[in-house]
Amino acid sequence: MKKQKHVLLSGPYLFWTAAFIIIPLLMIVYYGLTDTSGAFTLSNIAQMGTPERLKALWLSLLLSLIATGICLVMAYPLALILTGTKVNATGFIVTIFIIPMWMNSLLRILAWQTLLERNGVINVALRFLHLPELRIINTPYAIALGMIYDFLPFMLLPIYNALEKIDQNVINAAYDLGANRFQTFWKVIFPLTVPGMISGITMVFVPALTTFVISDFLGGSKVLLIGNVIERQFTQVGDWNVGSGMSLVLMVFILISMAVMQHYDKSGGEQVVL
Repeated sequence: MKKQKHVLLSGPYLFWTAAFIIIPLLMIVYYGLTDTSGAFTLSNIAQMGTPERLKALWLSLLLSLIATGICLVMAYPLALILTGTKVNATGFIVTIFIIPMWMNSLLRILAWQTLLERNGVINVALRFLHLPELRIINTPYAIALGMIYDFLPFMLLPIYNALEKIDQNVINAAYDLGANRFQTFWKVIFPLTVPGMISGITMVFVPALTTFVISDFLGGSKVLLIGNVIERQFTQVGDWNVGSGMSLVLMVFILISMAVMQHYDKSGGEQVVL
């Protein structure tokens, strides 16, 4: 009876998973491996091999890695500071980092477009101060900036949660055994936060690799990422087969990155046990 109740309670989640995750993925696989007549083909996947699309793919990978690395470098010290000051998570943390995420992502990117454009707020202020203008709109730098701004909370919160869960007695024990602050951080705190770092890296890298909205608004038509190429295949060209084939290639990169992160997550866990 209890088992049947658990099955009933999980029913809505199972329905949601099947309707909005499994079925769409199966559709992508089907369209990506067939032509317009429904015959099996690998030509859709081979479409990724054109110079323009390969350039968009490598640029997407590069910007995603840069954005993920900068988010990690910025989020970890900030999480340490917030944890050290014992700030109430329901107060300061929510106000500074959670509430801005309630705003639509599109509006946040539009705000950055307004700030960075040639006659935007930043350049108007720089002209007033007789300083050189900032000309990064419609460049990869603007896209990377937008990624960092949009995805930084997804890196900060898992690391902050991992730091909050560390028992203070463990840190005190390290000091009692003669470890200095650096040794305590490197041997105790850092290994215990590896799972949070892995979660943050995954939550930043995957959406950064697949984004097309940020590059649309901050890169214009001058900078195309692989997300833009795939999105145009669906919305402008109307070729679902080629778009699905390229999506399968992108999915492979995502699965590889998640497998690598999972490997380091297990390694980090073993280090903590030892």
